[in-house]
Amino acid sequence: RLIEQAAITPAPVLIHGETGTGKELVARTLHELSARADGPFVAVNCAAMPETLLESEIFGHERGAFTDARDRREGCFELAHGGTLLLDEVAEMQPGTQAKFLRVLEEGAFRRLGGKAEISVDVRVVAATNRDPVAAMKDGTFREDLYYRLNVFTLTVPPLRQRIDDIPLLVTGFIEEFNGKYDKRVSGVDDATLKVLMSHNWPGNVRELRNVVERAFIACEGDVIVPRMLPSGASAATVPTAWIGDPDSLTAPVGLPLREVEKQFVLRTLAAENNNKTRAADRLGISTKTLHNMLQRWGLLHKQPTRMGS
Repeated sequence: RLIEQAAITPAPVLIHGETGTGKELVARTLHELSARADGPFVAVNCAAMPETLLESEIFGHERGAFTDARDRREGCFELAHGGTLLLDEVAEMQPGTQAKFLRVLEEGAFRRLGGKAEISVDVRVVAATNRDPVAAMKDGTFREDLYYRLNVFTLTVPPLRQRIDDIPLLVTGFIEEFNGKYDKRVSGVDDATLKVLMSHNWPGNVRELRNVVERAFIACEGDVIVPRMLPSGASAATVPTAWIGDPDSLTAPVGLPLREVEKQFVLRTLAAENNNKTRAADRLGISTKTLHNMLQRWGLLHKQPTRMGS
């Protein structure tokens, strides 16, 4: 609902969320639901380039503006004219570039690097950051005036661990995508696999889930993904070894920290009880209050989202 409300306005939007939560997807949805949907959607990652290159990428440059500037080049603002410009990881911009960006937001005009002419643009700006924007502002890395200029409409994308009920829909969407990409016909995942996926904490959020599902999809030789097809290992983009196997049990590898064993066992029990905390607490032999405190300590206590159609 918030995305729909923001989409119909021309106001800047600031999207905040952990890495991998789908901030660019939110930005694209804002664009597609807006009056600018027929215009271009242009995205630039502010954390991926040095300051001079980033300025050239955003504002463009004239021939001879710097050593390698052999031709005039349009920047992202010009390319996004009539559409939407996403500045991803905006808090990673250097202060000088932030000041120039602020001027464009306020005046709707800019100069290319090495240029003298003012260029006016009609662009809807969406900015995204995985950092706490208020904390970044306080430590001086995010200009206060830019923050307040962008903060007309803020959308916070929750981490996947706070929206576990989204996993079945996400997995279905990924499988549909991969069927087209790999020219296969996988119908879905079985209940045991879904239990495993819904028990994981997903520190890499939706991006990690997508990677895991894609690897399992590639390994799938039938029409349904089962637990043994899930990747093993300890990298950030895989399901931990302790999760592979019988979904109704937990086999922990030697050396796994005791606190992690406890956490995974509690989460697996919750999943087995369809997230019913009272029944899970009974099976674990603890009080509901103790379970509540555990989930709160792990940052997993959240309101259950309302299901569509309910």
